[in-house]
Amino acid sequence: MGLSIDKILQAAANMAGTMRLPSPVRHLDIGPGHGDLIEILRTKFNLTSDACDYTDKLMHLKDVRIDIVDLNVDKLPYGDGSYDLVTCTEVLEHLEHYRETIREVHRILKSDGAFVLTTPNILNLKSRIRFMVIGFYNLFGPLHFNESELHSTGGHINPIGLYFLVHSLLDAGFKDIQVTVDKKQGTSIFWLLFLYLPIKFFFTFTKRREIKRYQTIDRHNEIYVDMLNRLDILLGRTLVIGCKK
Repeated sequence: MGLSIDKILQAAANMAGTMRLPSPVRHLDIGPGHGDLIEILRTKFNLTSDACDYTDKLMHLKDVRIDIVDLNVDKLPYGDGSYDLVTCTEVLEHLEHYRETIREVHRILKSDGAFVLTTPNILNLKSRIRFMVIGFYNLFGPLHFNESELHSTGGHINPIGLYFLVHSLLDAGFKDIQVTVDKKQGTSIFWLLFLYLPIKFFFTFTKRREIKRYQTIDRHNEIYVDMLNRLDILLGRTLVIGCKK
C-alpha cells in the first residue's frame, strides 16, 4: 500500500471508529481497489465485508467477492437496510451522478447505519491557487478525450466542493456529519502564511453581503459555509467525512 493512499484509508478507518457501530458489523466497500481499507477495518471491528467496483481484477483478498457495478448507470445491487457501514474512498470524483449514489447508500444502510467517504479537497489553498492560475483544481487536470483511465486521476471528472457534498448528504437524509482531512499539505501551509488574513477579512465582508443582500446564508447552512475556510480545510489534502442515517 503506497504512502499516499495509506493516509487516506487510515483516516477513513479512524472516522469509522467514531461512528458507534454494532458488533458484528455488516460492511460494504464501494470501490475497494485491492481491499486495503477492508484489511484495516478488520483490525478494528468484527467485520463481514461485501464489495462492489467497476472491475473484479484489482481485489487481492481471496475471501471478498466483487459485485461488478457501473455506478454511472446502475443502482447498488443490494436490498434496503442491508448494511451497518458503507465506505466509499476516492470514488465520487469518478462518477457522473454522485448525488444518486449517495441516495443509494442511504437506502441500503440500516437505521442508524454509518457512511464514511473520502474525496479530494478542492478547497485547500494549493487547489484554490491552481484554479485561479490555470482553471483546474488540484488532482483535476485537463482530461484526455476518450482515453481517461477510470481508476486514476485521469478519471477524475467531478470536482465536488465541501459545501455541495454536505448539501447532498443532508438532502439524502444523512445527519451528524463530521468532516476532517487525511493530512496537511506543505504547499498549502506555505500559501497560508500570505493568504490567511486576507481570506478571513474578505470572507467576513462577503459573508455579510450574502446574508443581507442575497439572503443565501441562514441559520441552517451558516455552520457549513463557515467550515469552508476552517484551517484544516484550507490545508488538508483529502476530505474525510462520516455521517449517520
